[in-house]
Amino acid sequence: MSTCLGLYIENNVIKYAKVSKDNDNIKIDSFGIKFFDKLNDAIKQVIEETYSYKTPISINLSNEEYNYFYLFSLLNKKDMQHVIHTEFESICYDNAVNKDAYETKYVLVNDLEDKEKVKAIHISASKADIAKKEQQLEGYRLVSEAPIGMTIGNLLDYKEKENVLIVNIEDKTTITTVIDKKIVNVQGMDEGASQILSLINAKENSYSKAYEICKNSTIYTQEGRDLQYEENEYLDDIMPTLYNIVTGVRKMIDQSLNRIDKVYITGTASVVNNIDIYFQEYLKDIKCEILKPYFINKLQAKVNIKDYIEVNSAIALALDGLGEGLKGINFKKETFKDKIPDWLTKEIGTKQANSKTNKKSSFHFNVSMDFGEKITKGEVALIRLAIGIFILILMYSGISFGLNKAIQNKKQEVLNAINEVNVEIARVNEDTSKLRANTSKYVTMTERLDELTTKTQEKNRRKNAIPTLLNQIMYISPKGIQITSIENTSGVNIVINVQSYNYEQLGYFKSKIKEDGILLNVVSDSGQRDGQTGLIKTVIEGKLPIE
Repeated sequence: MSTCLGLYIENNVIKYAKVSKDNDNIKIDSFGIKFFDKLNDAIKQVIEETYSYKTPISINLSNEEYNYFYLFSLLNKKDMQHVIHTEFESICYDNAVNKDAYETKYVLVNDLEDKEKVKAIHISASKADIAKKEQQLEGYRLVSEAPIGMTIGNLLDYKEKENVLIVNIEDKTTITTVIDKKIVNVQGMDEGASQILSLINAKENSYSKAYEICKNSTIYTQEGRDLQYEENEYLDDIMPTLYNIVTGVRKMIDQSLNRIDKVYITGTASVVNNIDIYFQEYLKDIKCEILKPYFINKLQAKVNIKDYIEVNSAIALALDGLGEGLKGINFKKETFKDKIPDWLTKEIGTKQANSKTNKKSSFHFNVSMDFGEKITKGEVALIRLAIGIFILILMYSGISFGLNKAIQNKKQEVLNAINEVNVEIARVNEDTSKLRANTSKYVTMTERLDELTTKTQEKNRRKNAIPTLLNQIMYISPKGIQITSIENTSGVNIVINVQSYNYEQLGYFKSKIKEDGILLNVVSDSGQRDGQTGLIKTVIEGKLPIE
């Protein structure tokens, strides 16, 4: 049976729960809440009351910060780690803080918006804060120091395709988003139970009494809202903070890309009666309820379930110390002493005690074998040589095994790198094919456009060439010249039928057409005179001067 003491420590209060686990059976041995002035005295008192002198202890992280980075899923583990560290360094640089002053951990989850990416939930905490807490527990067996926003999910009975929010209202409020059995987001709010308790403490001068007042306060439904302030004067100190929290939760749900099915409420403020009904009134169709540890119904019935719920955060931390929940979020660095199991520690202690009585014999090696005669010095040397050779063989075998394992690991890394490169090459080839196809389409479209432009320009040139030709012929035609027809026989070819009584006028007309460049390659026949009319008819041919 494994046991762990969970301690949830805040400014004025310490919640504790000692939890035992035997296979799948979980049991809460002791639990409670203490308000303190001196933390060290409170921790000592809890240790004594729960008999946890050698029991593993799990505590909460303080003042942690969450950042979220998005990475390509094809990256290997080493590259992802490098990218995450680079992103965090950039944040530290932008905020003018020293990255080496922080301890960091991260958890990878699937990106809900892009299947080709993964989301890194990055958690950072001040090394000074971590060292301070560890110093306060010096002399005890501290095994885990984890962020409550990630460990509170240990209490949840995860269900397939159910999306929930866990609103943990401790000194400050953390809202943990769980999508399809996975924690995907943790968001903090400054509003929390510390504001409520501080306001009541200012009137009562006692945090423990302020806490009891919260436990005895009841939020009425909408119908009885007008009467509640008359019956409980402290609701003026409680309700504004709860209103800010539920408003923030409502905003988160409205902005979420995923449907939220249920909201769980826990933490110090959850002891206020009907707080779940109050949340329900604001969140409408989303079911709201107090978070109960998933194993709570199996516990002894003598204890009120509500008493367990008061220390939910401590129970979640104890489960984390027992190995439940997410891995890799423990900010407590494992020492050599932590790696030694309890049974080995006891055995070493026993051997050390026995060694005091057999100190001399422990370092004396007497080689003697009873074969009816004494062993000579040469035989002793041979035995020692054989033992030395055997040790060398063992060492060689161990080194060979280690080298072979290292070579296999490197081979696997190379194969993984080759596979990643091949995937990238395939993508590049695919993009190249698409680019070539688009280039071919572009060239074809360009050629068509050029062809159409050429045709249009040719058409326009021809359209303007004929009127220009007629206009030019009109100005150069001498008197006595009769133009009977002008015909565009094909392309740029022009045929002009002209007649006159004088050869000189016809010759002048032809020469003028040629010299002025009205037509190119001008030719004509010799002309024939009509016997009846006396007119000389000739045909002049040429080409329009179109480039």
